[in-house]
Amino acid sequence: MSKRDDLIAKYAEDLTNKCKMTPEMALLTKVTIGCGPAIYNADSSTVAGSDASELETVKNNFLIKKLGLSDSPALMEAINAVIDTYGRSERNKYRAVVYYMLVKHFGKEAVYG
Repeated sequence: MSKRDDLIAKYAEDLTNKCKMTPEMALLTKVTIGCGPAIYNADSSTVAGSDASELETVKNNFLIKKLGLSDSPALMEAINAVIDTYGRSERNKYRAVVYYMLVKHFGKEAVYG
């Protein structure tokens, strides 16, 4: 297996065990690929759930630019709901997992279709 395949398996495990979701592997793979080289860097591969500027970056760069959503309080509410689902105390909140849950939350799977 490639390094990316290993990471996708790790993300699927987090979705199953920590988030209590059954991941759609095809979508998870596309979201992971969409993250680009960020998944291989220890710092950029995770989302700091308690860092307001980090969450703002997720909102602007992913939800607004990538998924094409309009800026509204609902975006930050969704990000916080995803962080809660993942577990605020969970040290490593993987970016691909957070993005996957946001795609599912907003029903934007077609972006990766």
